[in-house]
Amino acid sequence: MTLMIHPMLADNAAVFAIRNATTEGKVTVVVLLLLSLFSWSIIITKFRQLMIARRTSRKFFVMYNTTRDPLDIKRKGGDFEGAPAYALYARGADELDYQLKNNPVTVKGERRISKASFEAVKVVLEEAAGSEAMALEKGMIVLSTAVAGGPFIGLLGTVWGVMSTFAGIAEKNQASLTAMAPGVAAALVATVTGLLVAIPAMFAYNFMVTSIRHLTQELDGYASRYANQIEHTYVDNRDIEDKIAWALTRAEMGENTPAI
Repeated sequence: MTLMIHPMLADNAAVFAIRNATTEGKVTVVVLLLLSLFSWSIIITKFRQLMIARRTSRKFFVMYNTTRDPLDIKRKGGDFEGAPAYALYARGADELDYQLKNNPVTVKGERRISKASFEAVKVVLEEAAGSEAMALEKGMIVLSTAVAGGPFIGLLGTVWGVMSTFAGIAEKNQASLTAMAPGVAAALVATVTGLLVAIPAMFAYNFMVTSIRHLTQELDGYASRYANQIEHTYVDNRDIEDKIAWALTRAEMGENTPAI
């Protein structure tokens, strides 16, 4: 008695399914593999970018916290390539240096900038913060597409394959498990491929979104802090200082002091 082994048991299940897949099913698998390729390229590139950003940002903040002069790091020639906060600092420092050279205001022998020039610096800081946030989020749409679209593309291929299988059985009038199994197995490979694309992308997307949110919040906080430090160090605040001095003088004289 000869023992017959079904080809599906003899071969690898995935290989068997792909061999028996319809043209539509094979096209679906190819599309999913291309999506997976783009997804993994984004995962690797973005993971490297975020690791560099976090590491260099820590180094930048350590150095920044050692000085009170907003231009000190620029004058020392510090370089923290890859840190979003440093990119914002560099653009703000360049604009501040430009305003100090071209639109200076002399206060007690020191060069400062007017409030109008400070507004220009603040605009540059806001633009830099937005630009760095967009750079951090670049490519994330591919991962979100893989997470949301992968299973649906796979499901489309499976439904199409099952539909073709039942149509073929109806034409041949052979409603047996042996006739149905190859077609159904081939159809299911599309769903399996879609899940294999979506699952890694989902974990990577959640991790990266959290990291990007942390870096973005850190960047926004630093932008406000940096602008505040520039205002205290380099902005001409004589009007406010004069009002404060005038108010103190009136207070010492016992007069009522109106609100400034």
